[in-house]
Amino acid sequence: MKAPERLGADCDTRFPGRFDVGRSEALLRRGAAAWRPHALRRAFRYDSGTFRTSIKSAMKRIRRVTFGFWAILCLSFGLSLANASLSGDGGPETRSWRTAPRHSAGIAPDPAREADVAIVQVYSAATYGWRGLFAQHPWIIFKRSGETAFTRYDVVGWRGGDVVQRNYALPDGLWYGAQPRLLVDHRGDGVDAMIDAIEAAIESYPYAHTYRSYPGPNSNTFLAHIGRRVPALKLDLPANAIGKDYRPLADPAGLSPSGSGVQLSLLGLLGASVGVQEGIEINVLGLNFGLDLNSVGFRLPFIGRIGLDDTTVSHHP
Repeated sequence: MKAPERLGADCDTRFPGRFDVGRSEALLRRGAAAWRPHALRRAFRYDSGTFRTSIKSAMKRIRRVTFGFWAILCLSFGLSLANASLSGDGGPETRSWRTAPRHSAGIAPDPAREADVAIVQVYSAATYGWRGLFAQHPWIIFKRSGETAFTRYDVVGWRGGDVVQRNYALPDGLWYGAQPRLLVDHRGDGVDAMIDAIEAAIESYPYAHTYRSYPGPNSNTFLAHIGRRVPALKLDLPANAIGKDYRPLADPAGLSPSGSGVQLSLLGLLGASVGVQEGIEINVLGLNFGLDLNSVGFRLPFIGRIGLDDTTVSHHP
């Protein structure tokens, strides 16, 4: 009679892969060792160490992003402050708004001399006082061919009732001491039809009796509404035009303010825009950051923009 050891060996030879006493015992020993307390502690120490390393790495990335965010904010605010100091605009009130200059800036063409030419222009200037460090006030002027005077439209919140004002001030007048900047200048063929579309957009403005300086609807919301309805205007409001991204919660997605792209925005406090005129822009609490690819430049809060001139000009004889 064969010994038990030999019997096991013969079974291994005759039925390979079915019965391996030695291998089974080794597997059992390894399984038991894996459940020993010191083995579990060693595995837990390894996993917890990896977890702590991942957390530290993530925290470093968050700190870098936060530092970069605040650095950009400080740089943009410093540039806006320096610009206001050099130009005398947007700083703390040195005079009453009642006595602030509002004369013509000499930018708009003489409508009498250009009587035969249809013209559309959009201007933007720093808001009055310290708010000019943060925000802009835009307006639109136009005249049809054959007319000898401009018509101006902008939103003025303190007028009460209907906030959409017609001919509230001179076509290119200083905005309570702030020098206006030309954003759009269209003249000639096709502009009469553009004016018809602009007037229709003004009539359809949904917040004609509502005004909130932050986050909107305000004067920038008004011009953005016109820009969406009249893409041919090619309006590119600056990044510091707070309120241009205002959209109600019921309508968070749609065309960007220029009408040339798409936008997702929650009350103008959080969102993003991508468009031909705007480039790529994100909005955090009304502070806009982005890159303009049409006329290369950086879109920043406070200062608005750093880069090439992006004024839209089209003159057709």
